[in-house]
Amino acid sequence: MDLQTFNSASPEEAVEVLRPCADIPPWLSAVVAGRPFANVGELESTAARAADGWNADSLDQALAQHPRIGERARGTSVESGLSRGEQPAIPDELAATLAKANADYEAKFGRIFLIRAKGRSPADIYAALQHRLSLSRDEEAVIAVGQLREIALLRLSERVTP
Repeated sequence: MDLQTFNSASPEEAVEVLRPCADIPPWLSAVVAGRPFANVGELESTAARAADGWNADSLDQALAQHPRIGERARGTSVESGLSRGEQPAIPDELAATLAKANADYEAKFGRIFLIRAKGRSPADIYAALQHRLSLSRDEEAVIAVGQLREIALLRLSERVTP
């Protein structure tokens, strides 16, 4: 959607454009309330500032819509389509290893592993997962929230264009 259309959309329509970026109601409300935006940079700055307050609770809320890394998102939702386009194809020889590491991560942290996959190779993703398994719950929450923020802003740049 172009910025002019986003600015003039109803609040409900604007939320639906943003929801696949991050389904966090306070963030959605803050970005929609900031309209109209003079340019996409202003929109992105507002979205980034609104994401600054995200925490582990925000992360848990948003992760309800994210597939596991290495698993192709299923379904026809916009979010599923975005996820399919962001994750690289995982080679068969890495799939089982990644699935095991995902299970270890979920057992330790109680949530799925989240990483901005776009632009990263399967090996890079696996290495990050292995590293993050060594972190404390608090350290990992900070990193995961940062990854959620990166994903949201990346998706926003694809959902609302000049």
